[in-house]
Amino acid sequence: MTRVLFVVSAADRWTLRDGEVHPSGFWGEELAMPHKIFSRAGWEITLATPGGKVPTLDRLSMSRTAGRPSKLREVAAYLEFIRGDLHNPRNLGDIDPDDFDVVFYPGGHGPMEDLSVDPVSGALLTRVLASGKPLALLCHAPAAAFAARGEDGSWPFAGYRMTGLSNLEEKFNSFGRKAVWLLEDRLRESGAAYSKALLPLRPYVVVDRNLYTGQNPSSSERLAERLVADVGAARRTG
Repeated sequence: MTRVLFVVSAADRWTLRDGEVHPSGFWGEELAMPHKIFSRAGWEITLATPGGKVPTLDRLSMSRTAGRPSKLREVAAYLEFIRGDLHNPRNLGDIDPDDFDVVFYPGGHGPMEDLSVDPVSGALLTRVLASGKPLALLCHAPAAAFAARGEDGSWPFAGYRMTGLSNLEEKFNSFGRKAVWLLEDRLRESGAAYSKALLPLRPYVVVDRNLYTGQNPSSSERLAERLVADVGAARRTG
């Protein structure tokens, strides 16, 4: 059985450039839809957060501006279905990545606040990337990569082709214009080979070696389905 680790932000806020604290957390669709796809594939799923703190759902992700009503209803129903798991996450500090076949980070603005500077998450990312096991970062979750460092202090993701929420997509939110830094800019500045879809808010997935990244919430299902297909193919030929 394929074992997948979901690393979820424990932040309930995003601190902006002017000091404003914007309520935040994980994005509903980005956790629910991949979790649902992996579960249907028969994968064993473990959720973990920094400190084992119960993650906070970003209420904006369930607002009528976040997607089609039918999709929002599906997401809400699934999050309620896995409520027990969400309320009992493991402590990320107790996790051994060698126990898992795949590591998946959903987004939301939460990772910009905590995972981007979390040394435990950073060490896990460095280790998983080097292991060759599939590592997936969705939407804002590539921000977690900034906490990763090699033994020589270098950034292990430098040179990797990646995507993540674009500057334009971030600025669709009025508060996004007050960000301390923008994910697209910082990925480029750090040495990632960043790319994005021709049009905003469209599904877009990039795969480079064992690193899988998705640009935005609408990329959630495509990213998860690609992982299921690739892991299945690897097992059949392995």
